[in-house]
Amino acid sequence: MLMRVEDAGMTRRQRRALLRRWRKTARKRGVPSPSAMFRYLEKFHDPHQEMLRKKSGKKAFIPAPNEYLQGFAKVNGDMAAWAQKKQPERTATLDLDATLIETTKAKALYSYKKFKSYQPLNVWWSEQLVMLHTEFRDGNVPAGFDILRVFVESLALLPDGVEEVRVRSDTAAYQHEFLRYMALGKNERFGVIKFVIGCDVTPEFKKAVAEVEEDEWKPITRFKNGRFEATGQEYAEVCFVPRGMGLGKKDPSYRYIAIREPMEEQCLPGLEEQQKLPFQTIRLQKKRYKLFGVVTNFANPEAPESKGEGWDGEKVVKFYRKRCGKSEEAHAVLKSDLAGGILPSADFGENAAWWWMSILAMNLNNLLKRHVLQGDWEDRRMKALRYGLIRIAGRVIEHARRLIIRISGEHPAYRLLLEARARIAELALSPG
Repeated sequence: MLMRVEDAGMTRRQRRALLRRWRKTARKRGVPSPSAMFRYLEKFHDPHQEMLRKKSGKKAFIPAPNEYLQGFAKVNGDMAAWAQKKQPERTATLDLDATLIETTKAKALYSYKKFKSYQPLNVWWSEQLVMLHTEFRDGNVPAGFDILRVFVESLALLPDGVEEVRVRSDTAAYQHEFLRYMALGKNERFGVIKFVIGCDVTPEFKKAVAEVEEDEWKPITRFKNGRFEATGQEYAEVCFVPRGMGLGKKDPSYRYIAIREPMEEQCLPGLEEQQKLPFQTIRLQKKRYKLFGVVTNFANPEAPESKGEGWDGEKVVKFYRKRCGKSEEAHAVLKSDLAGGILPSADFGENAAWWWMSILAMNLNNLLKRHVLQGDWEDRRMKALRYGLIRIAGRVIEHARRLIIRISGEHPAYRLLLEARARIAELALSPG
């Protein structure tokens, strides 16, 4: 089908010229062969950086991308700019998160979860539903390693029209240098950047939480069945200054918010240390709770200087938790739906290029669903697209230098395909 589409609409002279290009060997492939694909991927691997990577041993090291790998970021930036032109957004909410790609490659390194992997750091643009930037890394490189540099690179990729930036991340971004950069407005273009970052639940933080009065805890609600109902979780403002921050007169001040959730199965006092859990806990009022914390520079509406224009704690917590929606789903789509989790080579640069291709494919797919298919198709995964739209029985007809695909007019996708073709034509003719 790809080969038939390639010469569809050509004149006889053009078709003969195309055949003469392959006069020595008959062309039978519509897509590149595996060997041709590997020869193409070799251009993205830098042997010099590979030597530096080997010398680094188990230390965290990020190979510098060559000019070919850097081209992916430029192309992806143009794609984000196109999305911004079609649907302008004044605010860019960026979710920073890393994901583990498990592999058995001999040159891969072990991650903190004790298996060989790569761990790319990704920046998701929530409003446009595109991956703005990514950096492919070894599995032993912590998610927070050199995160400020990746963030600054991401800000440079934001297109015109974006005036405000907000950031969400887990505890990997809980670094005082990173927080200070955003809170002090060191970025010339965007100034002060609002953020909500997960904070480490240290013994000092637990001590500060234990000093919070019981009547200061407020419930976290959710909207369900037309009304707000309690979730069982509670939040409270915590007076906490972390060790090592070294606040001065010109340094910013942050809000720390604690979230607690009562545990369904209470442990006997004195046996907590023997029970290993994947989260931190605290005992308050003879009851054991799961404990989480976030830090933010959103103003507290109850503070006099905010003039009532800030965000209360519940709004901050709900905003932070939205990052676990589409950005986490994007990782699953990249690794499962678009083969980003099946790396083709043992060479670092080739795998980095493969991951970038998955990023571009996902962004293009999301833009197609948002601007062409629209409606409830925006939230559908590749499997739904395959069964509901792509794998449709039809008859291929060539007539008068035209390639025609005939499908049943009673098929549920018939109307959608007609509308999609019309929208694609509109996008092609529209400026930008």
